Amino acid sequence: MTSARYEELRVPVAGGELAALRWPAHETGAPVVVALHGITANALSWGRVARALAGRVTLIAPDLRGRAASSGLPGPYGIAAHADDAAALAEALGLGRVVLAGHSMGAFVAALAAVRHPERFGPLLLVDGGAGFPAPTHLSPDALLTAVIGPAMDRLSMTFPDRAAYRSFWQAHPAFAGAWSAEVDAYIQRDLTGEEPSLRSSCRIDAVRTDGAGLFAEEVLSAIRNLPAPATLLWAERGLMDEPQGLYDESRLRAAALPAATVRTVRVPDVNHYTVLTGDRGAEEIAHHLLNGSGTHLA
Repeated sequence: MTSARYEELRVPVAGGELAALRWPAHETGAPVVVALHGITANALSWGRVARALAGRVTLIAPDLRGRAASSGLPGPYGIAAHADDAAALAEALGLGRVVLAGHSMGAFVAALAAVRHPERFGPLLLVDGGAGFPAPTHLSPDALLTAVIGPAMDRLSMTFPDRAAYRSFWQAHPAFAGAWSAEVDAYIQRDLTGEEPSLRSSCRIDAVRTDGAGLFAEEVLSAIRNLPAPATLLWAERGLMDEPQGLYDESRLRAAALPAATVRTVRVPDVNHYTVLTGDRGAEEIAHHLLNGSGTHLA
């Protein structure tokens, strides 16, 4: 099956223009979903979900400040800056109150955006993120980021001779074993910048460092407990390296004491932190919840 087609957009935000992709719905007036990616990802990480949505809603995913086609946007970075950019995107496109989704760091951004801009965002879908834990005090910010996101952090200081080498780097990642697709390939290739033989990730390392440290700020950690709209948190069974222990499990979620009145948690089996978004099973689960959240009848 071919990937869903998208349009490239640019909208004004503080300091310049934010790049975004829009997968338009088949029908005028269909619901809109705004979707936010993870800390070293880009808008095309939502490509498989777009295919699963099959034109039943309009999906809009920005390249967050400091990444991919938005890498030229200056600081300040941070979770609050991304939350405000998401609101500026919705305003610039003349959207009403829309469903907001986020994966990994994008889930934390989504929760904070809903708190800071309740007039812009309605129901939330948080995908393997949004519920945080205090940072270990013995690790430096870079060590903490490396511990959390592993090779995704390492690659920011690497260069690659060509696009095939970058593809090989990601295909060797345990999370993508047996889960490669045209959408995954497009997603990782969107990250590259520069010229051969010195291609590199477009992610600005200062943005990643600032955002990573910001995940442990009290305003960010408390956002999920202060949501003005209902949220569903989909959590992956396995972790970033496809290890059996994921970011969340039943005991960790109980310890997080999330408000049951506003946050519902749903385990997604047989997926890891990446394939909960980019794999077939995870993308279909996300699409199901987005369609329900937008009031769209499932076909």
